Amino acid sequence: MENLLKSTNLVQRAYWLVRLRWVAILMLAIATFAADRFMYIELAKTALFLIAGLLLVYNFILYDLLRYWTWGNKEPSERRIGWVLTFQISADLLILTMILHYAGGIENPFSFFFVFHMILVSILRSKWESYIQATSAVILFGGVVTLEALGVLPHHGLVGFAASDLYCKPIFVFGFLFVFSVTLYLVVYMTTSITEQLRVQQDGYARANALLEEKDQLKNQYVLRLTHDIKGHLAAIQSCLEIVINGMVGPLADKQMDLVDRAHRRTVKCMAFITALLKLTRMKLTGQLEMERFSLKNCVFNALAAVQNGARNKSIEVTHAIETSVDEIPGEAVLIEETLTNLLFNAIKYTPAGGKVSMTVVEEPAYVRVTIVDTGIGIPDEALPHVFEEFYRASNARATERDGTGLGLAFAKEVVERHGGQIQVCNNPEAGTTFSFTLPKNLVTASA
Repeated sequence: MENLLKSTNLVQRAYWLVRLRWVAILMLAIATFAADRFMYIELAKTALFLIAGLLLVYNFILYDLLRYWTWGNKEPSERRIGWVLTFQISADLLILTMILHYAGGIENPFSFFFVFHMILVSILRSKWESYIQATSAVILFGGVVTLEALGVLPHHGLVGFAASDLYCKPIFVFGFLFVFSVTLYLVVYMTTSITEQLRVQQDGYARANALLEEKDQLKNQYVLRLTHDIKGHLAAIQSCLEIVINGMVGPLADKQMDLVDRAHRRTVKCMAFITALLKLTRMKLTGQLEMERFSLKNCVFNALAAVQNGARNKSIEVTHAIETSVDEIPGEAVLIEETLTNLLFNAIKYTPAGGKVSMTVVEEPAYVRVTIVDTGIGIPDEALPHVFEEFYRASNARATERDGTGLGLAFAKEVVERHGGQIQVCNNPEAGTTFSFTLPKNLVTASA
């Protein structure tokens, strides 16, 4: 429904009508066959099957025409597609009138299928065109019914289903056509009113979304400037503290050294947080990557080397397996290597001493898949949908490790998706967590 209400998406509307018509053709054939074979209702079968065949050919022609106009992602003009929509709706009215003429006319309860037609045109087209189509339906069906009553057109009654003399009773014909006409106009009025309200709401949502995106950009720019300034001050503080810790300005008492050391550790962690926030914000603002082919193997080996000491200190066994076919892929090597390192650091951080962490890199038809499995504390089920959100940390992660930025996984998700891949996380049946992400093997896919 959302796509059908968008005034710019006329091609989808045209295709939607074509798909509905396939269903209508099938229903017409089945209903004609079933009424004759199982319900013993006399019908003008030849005429109805001929109409179904013509409708089939007509639908194929429209489908091929739409495909020709949209081939190779071409965008046909709105005027052309609008004309096709109007033509389809008008032709469908005529065809429905012909079907009813050969299937009982006013005696056929399916005459109120015109109501569905009015609902469709009220959704797909403008209000004035909807009223024109409603008037056309009244004129077409009312004209056929009137001509049958006057004996100008032959009446094909539904023998075995309904009385065959209703079509020639003036009071019944007049009353039926009056109710029929009022119903169609009321349906058009109500449907167009609701549709207009929905369109207004959609426009409001679109404007609100654009405003939110604009504010998000302003927020990112503010965060970028602020964190950049803070990083400069922190770097100066860290340098001064390192000079004091290294004894370059003279010895310190134990208590003094302890306080300075604590301040230094806090400064280092704060610098890591600011650096991660800067990278994430800068990536969101630019939205661009400098793509060039690089060795994924080298990035994996560098990431493994970066976490080796941390794993050794906790007696954690880190293993890896890389398929021999995995080689160069497009992207930014620095960002991919940092993503791998972050995921490995997290796995080691939240895996108890003596645990295991493994990394596998396999090749798929269009992607390379990297999987990191650990035997750590896992992630609570309620936290799984939120782990890639900025500043989010699961409750058990906060209890295990007090210090953490909550930006590492958000950074990983941003990097992977900017490269055209996807990242997932799940808990292992026994213990621990599995992180898996894909990276496209070629530049076309990666930049899409």
